[in-house]
Amino acid sequence: MFQVVVVGADDSFTARRAVEAATEIAHMSGGTLHIVSAFAPKAIVNVPRPAEFEFVNSFGEVEALLQTLSFIAKNRGVEVEVHPVKGAPAEALIKTADKLDADLVVVGNKGMKGARRVLGSVPNAVAHGVNCSVAIIDTTE
Repeated sequence: MFQVVVVGADDSFTARRAVEAATEIAHMSGGTLHIVSAFAPKAIVNVPRPAEFEFVNSFGEVEALLQTLSFIAKNRGVEVEVHPVKGAPAEALIKTADKLDADLVVVGNKGMKGARRVLGSVPNAVAHGVNCSVAIIDTTE
């Protein structure tokens, strides 16, 4: 059913929970898991911004993060590929899902409540911008 499963992740606990959920979905369906993490070059000026707009700031950091997260899937016997993508998180997920012709994109629900919901969130942007099914996982504690 879901042969190509894409999940977005950063270095947060909630993102790890989304990767765990996506791993289970890929495991149950016999699919491949693609973990995407967005990054941007470190800025000279540090501008405060909402958490969902934070990036892992260097390619090396995002590579290390993706390798660590890939072990979640590998330990369950799930085939996994990692994708460090330069840019904003929602755009990175949408672009990668479209490129891979994904069957499912998994995102956590971080940013779905309060002011961030009004200002926009990664889950909302992905749900409205991707051309496949979307699973928004409850990653709250």
